[in-house]
Amino acid sequence: MRCPTLKELPAPSKEKTGWPWTEESKQLPDQMSDGRSWPRITVVTPSFNQGQFLEETIRSILLQGYPNLEYLVLDGASTDDSVEIIKKYDPWISYWVSERDSGQSDAINRGIQMGTGLFATWINSDDMLEKEALFNHGRKAELNEGEVYVGLCTYTDELGSPKFTRTPRVHSLNDLLSVGTVWRAGGNIVQPEVLFPRSLFFAVGGLNKENHYTMDYELWGKFLLAKIPFRYTGIKFARARLHSQQKTADGYTVTRAMLATAAKLIEDDPSLTKKKKEEFHEELRLYWDTWVKTSWKGTGRLAKLGLPLAIIIFLRKVTAKLKKTLIS
Repeated sequence: MRCPTLKELPAPSKEKTGWPWTEESKQLPDQMSDGRSWPRITVVTPSFNQGQFLEETIRSILLQGYPNLEYLVLDGASTDDSVEIIKKYDPWISYWVSERDSGQSDAINRGIQMGTGLFATWINSDDMLEKEALFNHGRKAELNEGEVYVGLCTYTDELGSPKFTRTPRVHSLNDLLSVGTVWRAGGNIVQPEVLFPRSLFFAVGGLNKENHYTMDYELWGKFLLAKIPFRYTGIKFARARLHSQQKTADGYTVTRAMLATAAKLIEDDPSLTKKKKEEFHEELRLYWDTWVKTSWKGTGRLAKLGLPLAIIIFLRKVTAKLKKTLIS
């Protein structure tokens, strides 16, 4: 599908201006300079009760000016106005559904599996693509099916105002596993800034549908374990919205999940010696101890009750196990 133009999409309300409301990306020509078709790009948006952000997400993807886009929206039976928003853009969405699923990872896997693109990514319903993200990657990056492409992602506040941009610096599995010195020190790869070949996604098994918090971190690890090169383009690709309702706002749960994922990747790496694995595991333990003491603010309901830290951690472990049992 060729991306629609601004005039073809429903007009936004008067108070909404700028990208992607009153601005659009440049339109790429129908074919590349050598006469070949542009590689099809599959974009999947998993959605659940984020109607306040969803329309902006959809428009940022549809207004990319890219000649060969495939866009799928998989909604998990939202009860807000998400479905009405999706229906509003139905003529330009390749496929959408609203039904109960097994979580975000499951929805993304199904969407990418249904897609037919050479390349793919997912953009969550509270994030968005930058203006001309696909245009610039298609024109400048000369997409190769053997590489994972990493652009730049700007973090925004809840209203969409830019806050900061970090430059990812993960070039190896060792970098990915260096949580304290690389990943949590500003060198992390932000999920929406990545574009990957669908074939490589399937080759490493896709997303772990049991991983509900750090599925992207695990996927990058599986790519690196498979020796798939990461190419850093330096091109602005996406915006990630920071707000209190997002899953990753729960720092305690996300940090524990990430460290558990890192521990699994350590054991899955055949190139690491026993000594190196022990060193990595010790680094993870030290990072956790330091993080709990210095970064965890204890702002949850249990902390507000004045319970001691040890009891809060114990109760959170029990709750996490219960949630996992109910989900399965």
